[in-house]
This record gives sequence, C-alpha cells and structure tokens, in this order.
Amino acid sequence: MSHKVKFFAALSIAMPIAASAQFIKWDDINTKSPVSSITPIFSQLLITPIPRGFQMAFANASGTSYIHELVPTGENVNQWTQMLTVTGEKDAALNPELTPPKMASLMASGFHNSCPNAFGSYVFPTPHQINGYDSISVILSCGSSSQDTPPRGTSETALITIIKGTKDYYTVQWAERGTSSSTPVRIDLPKWSARLAQQVKVIKLCTAVAGEKAPYPSCINSIK
Repeated sequence: MSHKVKFFAALSIAMPIAASAQFIKWDDINTKSPVSSITPIFSQLLITPIPRGFQMAFANASGTSYIHELVPTGENVNQWTQMLTVTGEKDAALNPELTPPKMASLMASGFHNSCPNAFGSYVFPTPHQINGYDSISVILSCGSSSQDTPPRGTSETALITIIKGTKDYYTVQWAERGTSSSTPVRIDLPKWSARLAQQVKVIKLCTAVAGEKAPYPSCINSIK
C-alpha cells in the first residue's frame, strides 16, 4: 500500500469517549486515552471509536468515496501492525440489491482473490443494526498475499463492520498483521468478538444538518 498523505482537519473531530466538552482536531490525534471521532461523510455523520495509542496516517475524499486510516504511534501506512480504517461510498445504499451481506461478500471476494489458498472468514451470526441502520460484521483474513510485490511476509486479519446508511454505505475496519502463512490463519474469535463489542457501543450514524459545523451538537445531543 502506498499513499500520498493528505489531512483534512476540518472534516472530522475527535472527543474523549467519557466526555463531550473537549474536542481534538484530526491533526492532533495521537491518543493517550480512547476517544471517539465524528466525521461528516457525504449525507451523514459517522461516530467511531479510536483506541488508545493510534495516530492519523492518511485521509482522502473524492466525489464518490471517502477513506481515513489510523495506525499505532510511530507506524505509517506502509509499515504497520494494526490499522483502523473508515470508508464511505456515496449513494451506494440507494441500490436495493446492494445489501450489507452482499457488500460483505464483495469484500470477501477481494480478500480471497489476494490469497486463494490462505483465505479465512467468519460472519457474526446475529444480524444487527447500528442505531436503526442495517449492518453486518465479518472477519476476513489472508495468510499471505500473492499481490504483494515484493512479498510483505505477513498475514492480515480484519474485523469489518458494514453499515447501510440512508443513502451511503460505510465501513469501520480494524486490521492486524501477523506471521505469514501459506494456509488460512487461525481466527482468534474471542479477541475479535471483544473488539466488536467495544466498537458497536460507540459507532453511530447521525443525520447531517445543513450548515452545522464541528462539534456537530445535533449529533452529540442525539446520542446522550
């Protein structure tokens, strides 16, 4: 993965999870304690958790897609052990055939194509919603990727929550690298289940209010 790093400080703010009185610009995120972020992504605002010890590494927004990535302090988008990713796809939710399970299947196909002999997956069995919006959570893994040039020498496992918003689709991802394997890696389900439980307590979608600026009080007030 290679990126030209861009920061959009005005696009998102972060706040301590336990309090909403203080706000941190994206440029300043290098968390010594857990925080949550509020990011306007197309038609809605997305609240996501940021665990202790992560820093902003990359962000990019275009007319139809949005992405930002965070990595542990001292790492970068090319050399990382863990990565938090948030994405948005504009108007994708308007396609009635594009359900959360279908989106998960498309993402799984991408993983499988990268490592057909070392692909692993797990779908959390209970369909759930994020404050009323349909969603699905899956774990996808690659023991090693045939598309890495030169070979990276690591495996990759990702917890991915897919949310169908009013108009747009969103994903919240937590990826982790490990030792390379020629066969599917063992998925540590208790660990990833605990992480999912922590995330879904925080993840929320809010309706964007025209002209409202950070700290987006309508969104904050709606989840108190």
